[in-house]
Amino acid sequence: MKKIMIAVFMMFFILFSIQGCNTVKGVGKDIEKAGEAIQKTTN
Repeated sequence: MKKIMIAVFMMFFILFSIQGCNTVKGVGKDIEKAGEAIQKTTN
């Protein structure tokens, strides 16, 4: 289960990195969205 969570997190991180964030605030929002997606998949 831990490996799946890490893989999902990395996938979202890569996707959001490709889109590009110009500000620290934007990066924070992207990380928050990725965290929410991980929480939804684990519940």
